[in-house]
Amino acid sequence: MGADKTLIPIDGLPCAERVARAAAAVAMPCIEVGPGHTSLTPVPEKSPRRGPLAAAAAGWQALQRDGYVGPVLVLAGDLPLVSPLLLRWLADQPGEGSVVPIVAGRRQPLLARWSSWDLDAAAAAVTSGARAVGSRPSGHGARAVIPADWSSVAGAEAFTDIDDPGDLLRVMQICSNVAKGDRHGR
Repeated sequence: MGADKTLIPIDGLPCAERVARAAAAVAMPCIEVGPGHTSLTPVPEKSPRRGPLAAAAAGWQALQRDGYVGPVLVLAGDLPLVSPLLLRWLADQPGEGSVVPIVAGRRQPLLARWSSWDLDAAAAAVTSGARAVGSRPSGHGARAVIPADWSSVAGAEAFTDIDDPGDLLRVMQICSNVAKGDRHGR
């Protein structure tokens, strides 16, 4: 994209701040792993730009230092259409295991609930030099949830990230349609 995509304004708010507000409406504590682009408490990464696995591990370590235990919502900063309703649904899933939505046949680990076991495994993997999220989370009790499971609280557009100009155009169109009254932006 040529710039930090989390700073791209979507309906007047930087993308990362839109994600932060959705997360803060559901989760407590709620932190930002990164340089502090949002209203959330920033947690710096030891080695910035090592990818989302390292960010998840850094966030988990910060939460543990503050005494937090239990599952964690893990969100990328470039998901401007995520809603508190979807995040609440993920957070409220039974059990302590990870919950990973499937969208168009693909796992969505960066808009998912990760178990403490999977976060510990991510931290260990980062320590061993791993960078890619890969098939994580996949540990004890992890389960995939298909659209039939989550579609009552969100449409697939909630999982739209901004990786290229075409994604940004789609997000802007969806926001425009939502402003016109279509809750799913079609």
